[in-house]
Amino acid sequence: MKRLPILLVSLLIGFSGSSLADVLMKWERKPLPVALQVEKERIIFVDKNVKVGYPAELDGKLRIQSTGGAVYLKALETFPSTRIEFRDVTTGEIFLFDLTAASKVANPEEAIRVVFDGTVEKQSFSSNRDDESSDLPIANSRPQLPVPAALTRYAAQSLYAPLRTVEPLDGVRRVAHRLPKKITTLLPAYSIEATPLISWQLDEYVVTAIRLQNKGNTQITLDPRELQGQFYAATFQHNWLGGYGENEDTTTLYLVTEGYANNALIPETRPVKLVSKKVKRTTKVETKPAQSAK
Repeated sequence: MKRLPILLVSLLIGFSGSSLADVLMKWERKPLPVALQVEKERIIFVDKNVKVGYPAELDGKLRIQSTGGAVYLKALETFPSTRIEFRDVTTGEIFLFDLTAASKVANPEEAIRVVFDGTVEKQSFSSNRDDESSDLPIANSRPQLPVPAALTRYAAQSLYAPLRTVEPLDGVRRVAHRLPKKITTLLPAYSIEATPLISWQLDEYVVTAIRLQNKGNTQITLDPRELQGQFYAATFQHNWLGGYGENEDTTTLYLVTEGYANNALIPETRPVKLVSKKVKRTTKVETKPAQSAK
């Protein structure tokens, strides 16, 4: 079967390290609290082009980097609750955060994603200045993800994120994956056991989560181009597998297909049951002609 090219979906998931769980914080015009651990970097995803403003007392105590809608914060020493602001350079919107830094906090590297529902009112840069346009609602400019990317993100969060942090996805529903208990045709070149877990559908697309476990002793680098089948998109939770028995010997693959996955995978070969044919033996009886009486 000819393989179709695989589209590598660029997800705006913001999963860091080996975890796929983001802490979701809804912006409701109230400062959002963020706890930092000294020497641990934490990412805040806003999916907007922002500039960060902070007071002078944080100089030398906080490292800030911002790119592509993500802000990277790293506390260099402890400090009490201090307010910083993110300014959307396109709309002028301001989002406030109250940062604290301590020597030890829970889940210090867990990423934070800020979500926006409905409209966000434009705010002025100074609390002492009135802006005539401040009461005009500005539509949320956060781009909508393509369905395959949104499905993949939903599947990943459903499997690994706390239930309270799973972003709702309108129209998605669970469906049967219609696959065998074990898949041997997905990565036949490797000693990898593939087990289908669960599928979700949105419109004509179906995402299927498949557990991959390395049964060999050597590390395997996963390449979606080596997947056998006709898929719209493929995303690995991790792009490598450790040797069998190691903590890293298992990961999850998210396959996006147009329609059900069983129509996209190479069919499993069925063992042929050999039936022995019984040969009926015949006994040849030699007869002699009867002698005539003299």
